[in-house]
Amino acid sequence: MKSGIHPQYSYTTVKCISCSTEFTIGSIREIGSVEVCSKCHPFYTGKRTLVDTAGRVEKFRAKLEKKEQLSSK
Repeated sequence: MKSGIHPQYSYTTVKCISCSTEFTIGSIREIGSVEVCSKCHPFYTGKRTLVDTAGRVEKFRAKLEKKEQLSSK
C-alpha cells in the first residue's frame, strides 16, 4: 500500500439525540450526534412510532387528502 494517501481512522464518541445514549464507533470523520440509534429505532425496538423529520408525515397526509378529493369529484 502507498503511504500518505489513506484517511486517518480513529474512534469517536457519538450521542443519540432521541434517547441520549452515548456509544463509540470507528470512523474517518468526526461525528458528534445522530438522530436515531439502534436502542430507540422502531425497527430494532419493535415499537410502531412515527419518526417525523421535517414534517414529512403531515406532507404525505395532505397529499393523500388532496388525491382523495380529486378522485371523488
